[in-house]
This record gives sequence, structure tokens and C-alpha cells, in this order.
Amino acid sequence: MLETYEPAEQVFHPEPGELYFYENVGTNARRKPPGATAVPTTQVVVGNARTREVIVSGEMPQALRGAVHTTVVSSDGRYVYIIGPSGQAPGGMDAGPGRRGPGRVLRTPATLLKVDALTLQPIKQLAIGGRMHHAQVFQDKYLLIDTFVSDLDGLDVFLFDPETDRIIGGIRAEDLGGSNYTAYTDDEFIYILMQPGGDGGAIGGATQVASGRMTALRPYWVTKIDPENWEVVAEYPYSGYRGDWIIIDSKSEYLYVPAAGSSNVTKVNIGTGAVEWSAATGTGPYGGTLTADESQIWISNKGEATGAIGRTLTVVDTASGRPLDTVFSGYMADHVLLAPNGKEMWVTSNGEGRIYIFDAKTREKLKVIDMPGFGDPHGLVWVKYDEDGSARVVRDQGGFHNGVHPAKGKPLLD
Repeated sequence: MLETYEPAEQVFHPEPGELYFYENVGTNARRKPPGATAVPTTQVVVGNARTREVIVSGEMPQALRGAVHTTVVSSDGRYVYIIGPSGQAPGGMDAGPGRRGPGRVLRTPATLLKVDALTLQPIKQLAIGGRMHHAQVFQDKYLLIDTFVSDLDGLDVFLFDPETDRIIGGIRAEDLGGSNYTAYTDDEFIYILMQPGGDGGAIGGATQVASGRMTALRPYWVTKIDPENWEVVAEYPYSGYRGDWIIIDSKSEYLYVPAAGSSNVTKVNIGTGAVEWSAATGTGPYGGTLTADESQIWISNKGEATGAIGRTLTVVDTASGRPLDTVFSGYMADHVLLAPNGKEMWVTSNGEGRIYIFDAKTREKLKVIDMPGFGDPHGLVWVKYDEDGSARVVRDQGGFHNGVHPAKGKPLLD
């Protein structure tokens, strides 16, 4: 723990029985509407998920501004986590000699801000050994966090306890034979997207393949980890280059990997490791989500590794791999998530600073939610307040939680 802060005034007043969404937003929406004023600092935004409207947002202090890349909320809905400053920022970490990775913003270790979910202001600044990339609830208790870059003595993928603010276990990418991109879980095992090291790995290799400057790379793969002992259980090669996301079905039978460099999505049998099919998507796919009956998968075509100009979604039949539809969306739409009601697809557009909402059955656009100041949104979390006023996370980028799962016949009723 680096710093603690005085409690702030409560600005979000949840109503019992309501469903809300949390969204961390940055300052760099590249294609925000003409004339829109730039956002001065990062924010935590809260909205009503039923009415699809923003309620309130909390700006982080300028001295604690960081480069946002995800939204994660503790399972009990009490705390939001957002990336804090790096370099010589007040209360930050020295990003000088001895750090792994180059000095670009997203490749520099950073701090983590623990934010009160009702005041929307920081209560702690933490050093976690690197810069948080993506995070999600694990087993309705811990947080699974992966990093863009870590300290020399830091972990690349780890479990974090929000109650004690301590890391309880993790692993280094070097011990897995490459470099990690991001991690996902089925609440039993942890699945990590792995990349070959050197120039042929990470985003650089994918960009060269996508642009035609390189024709082949060393294989990328998914590593399956047992979090009880942090040992490798299995490894899964997949078709294509530079997977960005892992979508795991409700029975943990299949995983789906959208790959940016090759603009395709692969279905892999978790039990046998066999590639069931590989299907083309739009340019530079990123995130994905299954429909409630898991008969279709929606893939967001962000334009990752292809210039960040994607603005569509590709819908694919999960049984055959046959593309079914292209849905027009927002620029740089990277996260697409099935809502807890099982009826809506919510899509975050980094480029425009907006959330797009579609009917999961008809694929009709239902609503576009502008973020305050058109800050770029990253990640998405739904929090349900029960009638007794207690909160619980029911959906985040990793999956469904706390008794809600449309694919298992347990949607959150409207």
C-alpha cells in the first residue's frame, strides 16, 4: 500500500432491487464527436442498466490519472479498481532502470487505485508489481488480474484478495515459455493467452502479418493453469495469430479465441485440444461473447493490429463456424458482453466514447449511451442491488457471477 485517502462524500445512491453498470473511462477517445471537449482525467462511471442511462461519474484526481484499460469491481460491489499513475507521478512508482518492458505508457509498470463504489473516489493506492491489463471476479471472492508489463520481481497473472489487498498467488510468463497477453477463468482453472517472445510475438508480429509484411509467425497458444498449485494442466494451440480474448462455454467444453493478426476466431475442444473450426471475422477482432443458448458467438472487430479502424461485429454459428451476420457498431468496439438478462449485447466503443446496445435475437440497435465527456470506455461490470440493499457483481468481462448465468437457465429477470 502506497497511499490512503480520506473518505469522500457519497455521490451514488443505489436503490434496492435495481441493476447498475460500472464503466472505467480514459481520456483518449480518438473519434469522439467533433467539438467535444477532451476529458481531463480518468473517471469511474455508474449508470442504470434497466433505463440505460448514466447516473453519475467520479473523476480521479489529476495527480492519480493513469492509462485505463479495464473495469473490475469486487464481488460484493464495494470497490472499483482503476489503473493509477506510473513514472514520477505523486504517489506513483519509479519507472526507471530495472523495469521490464519499454517506456511507453501502456508498457510501463503502474499503480492500482482502489475506489469506493459509492463515493467514486480513491481510498487506496496500491503497488501490485506491474500495470493491470484486464481483471475479473474469480470464484465470487477474489480478482483474477493480468498485467501489460510487470516489475522484475512481479507476477504477470495473479489472484488478488479485495478484503486484505494482498496477492495470494500467481505466475510469471517466463515460466510458461513466452509472454502473456490476458487471462480468463471458468472459476476452476485459469486460461492464459500466450505469445512467442521477441519481434515475432505480441502486437508487433500480428501487425506485420495483418499488413502483409510477414507471412508466418511462431504459434500462439492458450495455457491452462491450476490455481491451487499454479502448474500447467494443458496447452492449446489455435489457428491464427495474436489471440485477444478467450470465451469459455457454460460447461467448460469449448473455448473460442478471436485472433487479431489473422482476423479469425477458433473453436477449441478443451477436453481433447482439437481445433473444431476456424472462421473469418472482420478486421482485427478483439472481444467476444456467446448468446444465452450458446448457439452463436458475437465477435467485436476492433481493428486491433490493423489500424484501430474497426466498427463492426461478426456473428458466427458455434456449431458449424459459419458466419451469420455483420452488425454495424462503433469505432474500436473491443468488449462485447451478453447482459445478465440474456437478451442484450452491450458493446464498448473506445474510439467514440460510447456504449452500444443491441437486441441479441434481432441484432437491432436499441440504444447508444454516451460516456461523460466521451471518455474511452474499457471493460464493463453489472452490479445488482438486492431488496435488502446488498450488492453483488452479476457480470463482468470474465463471465457471470453470484448465481446469475443465462446459459444455465439463470438469467437476471427484468
